[in-house]
Amino acid sequence: MSARILVVDDDRSMCELLETDLRRRGHAVTWETKAEAAFQRMRDEDFDVVFTDLNMPGMNGIELCARIVANRPDVPVVVLTAFGSMENAISAIRAGAYDFVTKPVDLDILSVSLERAVNHRAMKEQIKILSETSGKGGCDELIGESPAMHELCRQIERIADTETSVLITGESGTGKELVARMLHNRSRRRQGPFVAFNCAALPESLIESELFGYRRGAFTDARGDKKGLMPEADGGTLFLDEVGDIPLAVQPKLLRALEERRVRPLGGTSEIGFDARIIAATHRDIEEAAETGRFRQDLYYRLNVIQLQIPPLRARGTDTLLLARRFVAQFGGRLGKPVAGIAEPAAEKLLAYSWPGNVRELRNAIERAVALARYNKLVVEDLPEKIRAYERSQVFVGGNDPKELISLEAVERRYILHVLDVAGGNRSMAARILGLDRKTLYRKLQHHQGSGS
Repeated sequence: MSARILVVDDDRSMCELLETDLRRRGHAVTWETKAEAAFQRMRDEDFDVVFTDLNMPGMNGIELCARIVANRPDVPVVVLTAFGSMENAISAIRAGAYDFVTKPVDLDILSVSLERAVNHRAMKEQIKILSETSGKGGCDELIGESPAMHELCRQIERIADTETSVLITGESGTGKELVARMLHNRSRRRQGPFVAFNCAALPESLIESELFGYRRGAFTDARGDKKGLMPEADGGTLFLDEVGDIPLAVQPKLLRALEERRVRPLGGTSEIGFDARIIAATHRDIEEAAETGRFRQDLYYRLNVIQLQIPPLRARGTDTLLLARRFVAQFGGRLGKPVAGIAEPAAEKLLAYSWPGNVRELRNAIERAVALARYNKLVVEDLPEKIRAYERSQVFVGGNDPKELISLEAVERRYILHVLDVAGGNRSMAARILGLDRKTLYRKLQHHQGSGS
């Protein structure tokens, strides 16, 4: 990432040294030897980061830092201070400096500080933009401005008013039932019932009776007739949640019912017709399950006419803050807490966390934070400990020392595992991200596991 940098130091040779190194790293550099001239340049030009010495004639670095913070709080200031002058560094931090680097300057350390400062500024700009937005994308029910959510909204609008079966995939907590209800509410069947059934919630012996219904005396506790959920969905939508968990023994009967749109209640002698649109959802890699025999391929093809993939929260960027702000308003009113927003450090923690539980986990975290809040904004201390302590992992491939560099095979292995982690272990999704077919991905995983690279 290229940055625009202003260097301020009364030592011209230091300015030239920093300019040479930073330009070599791809940055645009301007320098001044007087703080007054540097502050005037700040008025006329836009910079991403300011590096300033502390001990300069006239206006010193601490005074310059304070003036920049007062007039351009969006621009981080990194101060350069002689080794051992920690009192000056502390004074600069109190004046609003973002970071400090000791002299003599280690250029690699300076580069790391620069990267952090640039990311910090970008984060502040994102938070500012989000505070001014409504938090709505193309669909009112879905909160998000990320490209992935805009694309999901476009797909929902295109297919909602059709009769086509839809398979919704995504990790637990991403909002699969919400999307299913959106499809129903935008369809010509919206006046009909929306019947939801969780295929993982009941044992195999009860799934058939729930879906197909039963007649009195069909089994010991069948004291009367019961209409199945499939006939109940007549004229509307049947939502089969967690369909990837439905037992293999039930799958042929479900497939027949879906193909013929008729069911025979347990203990019954005649079939009952129904007319319902079928929407299914799963957090499992159902495509892989179909290929390995853990899910019937013919049922998979029947359900997967159109597939909608809901991205995990960690892949949606600043949508996390849009959702968090909505939950703060929601729970603030419900719990009677006058919490008006989220402080910047807390927002940064929310953005950095990986959210394995997705929107459901975020909702719970914000409810807890609002309940514990002592101020008019959520602060870091209000968040759960695992979010406060979380540090995002990176795909490290080696530094500038040849001894630190690793083989191309090891780089490939690390990146494949990183993509799998981001995809929540979904190999089909990971293969699509990597531009591989699934069998090639399996072979690569087996190879890397066998070689231990």
